Amino acid sequence: MPTAVKNSLDRMRATLAGFSIAQKTIAVILLAALVLGVVALSAWLSKPTYTPLFSGVDPADASAIVEQLQADGVPYELTAGGNTILVPEEHVYQERLTAAAAGLPSTAGTGGYTLLDTMGVTSSEFQQDVTYKRAIEGELANTIKAMEGVKNATVQLAIPEETVFVAEQRDPTASVFVETQAGVSLTTKQVQAIVNLTSASVEGMTPTGVAVTDSTGTVLSEVGTGATGGGAGEAGEYETKVQTAVQTMLDKVVGVGNSSVVVAAQLDQNSGTRVTESFTEPESGPLALNESSTTEQYGPDGAGTGTTGVLGPDNIAVPAGGDGEAATADGAAGDGYVNESATKNNAVDKVTETMSVPSGTVARQTVSVALNATAAQGVNMQSIRDLVDSAAGIDGARGDTVDVAMVDFDTSAAAAAQEALAAADAAAATEAMWSTIRTASIVGFVALAAIVALIVFARRSRRQAREDVDLGELASANAAQTWDATMRLDLDAASGRSMLGADDTATQMLPTVDAPEPSPEVLSAERRRAEVDALAERDPAKTAELLRGLMDQRSGL
Repeated sequence: MPTAVKNSLDRMRATLAGFSIAQKTIAVILLAALVLGVVALSAWLSKPTYTPLFSGVDPADASAIVEQLQADGVPYELTAGGNTILVPEEHVYQERLTAAAAGLPSTAGTGGYTLLDTMGVTSSEFQQDVTYKRAIEGELANTIKAMEGVKNATVQLAIPEETVFVAEQRDPTASVFVETQAGVSLTTKQVQAIVNLTSASVEGMTPTGVAVTDSTGTVLSEVGTGATGGGAGEAGEYETKVQTAVQTMLDKVVGVGNSSVVVAAQLDQNSGTRVTESFTEPESGPLALNESSTTEQYGPDGAGTGTTGVLGPDNIAVPAGGDGEAATADGAAGDGYVNESATKNNAVDKVTETMSVPSGTVARQTVSVALNATAAQGVNMQSIRDLVDSAAGIDGARGDTVDVAMVDFDTSAAAAAQEALAAADAAAATEAMWSTIRTASIVGFVALAAIVALIVFARRSRRQAREDVDLGELASANAAQTWDATMRLDLDAASGRSMLGADDTATQMLPTVDAPEPSPEVLSAERRRAEVDALAERDPAKTAELLRGLMDQRSGL
């Protein structure tokens, strides 16, 4: 072993031998912590980086993929309830190619417009229609599954056959089955988004023709009524919105906690179509579209006037006089008459409006406002009523009402809650203070103990360094030796060689250095140290026992 290494090991052993029991314990603990840290770091550095191999796979496909990984000897991890498979990053691409060669996952990429890629030219019209419908269903299902909170989705379309008869035409409908993730419920906006997405993807489909159902059997949207949540749900949302608007306004007027607002709304759930026709007169005046008139006149001067004969006794016509006097005399003809009639069709402005009335319109609402009489003494009630009317959108024509009253609020519960909150804050502050005191005490105690230990260790080290060994006591205790403190002990050959050198050659090779002559005190100390070393070589056990007893006596003093 090289001399430098041997000397280092000897110094290390000597240092460890000089440790106390507490220092040795601390050293062992630190060494164990260092070893554990190195092991943990090595394990963390050697752990491979996992990346997703497949995500959102079917349980059957996941089982087949896991069997393939086990056969290939590739480590894996399952997350997201077993739907996501993680493998080391260096095996991702190889395992994907292997899984694709085995047709895994079998459900990946199914549905959607990929179905049209495998359709041949010999497909019948029925096969083409069914495949196209399946493609749309698959695309809709994949799109809905991309929404947040949706785990799986299935879409079924009911598209009627086209017909030339208008009376037999029917609108298409759709049914959507949605499976949500654990602990997730779809909101009304998400359901409405699914309904709009589905209805807009099929020609002729209306939002009321889409039915949505979740995995628990809850109907989220009904055919004919649209997204449920209407009725009580929609009324509750409307009431909350109006109440929030009115309450926010009153909090700024009378202060927070000095008003209470309650809104009750009735929504009309009926839907239909409204047709309105209105007629107005043209601004330029009446304009005749068509006009007709007839005139009929009978009389002496009219077209019906003529000379007629008079029957005689034998029913023989006797011609009247040329001037018509005979007829006039007999009363056969009078003055005549005129009949006139006219028909005129004037144009008018006609406006026809067809409006689809959805369900959920407000039929009637009432707003009740209570003000704290103590805080709202100088408030104008009419101004408050007008503000509430405007904030809530009150319509008197449909029967909306607003009631505003000043009452004495019961503040006992608020005061008790405030006191409890103050007590809780005080308790938390006290606990935080005591926790800080305990922490500071522990830190101070540890620091004080460390300081005391360092002081004791330093004083003991200085005491041991300054102690002079009384060789007379050692000589009196050692009966086998007959020397006193004034005698110089002769060193044996081994000690002389250990102090002067292994041989004379090494001594002769040292350069000669002119050093100042040491003082008598230094020479005395060196002499005593050499004598103690010689005595320890002769009887080490006895010397150690005497030194231990001497140190105990000095410590007792």
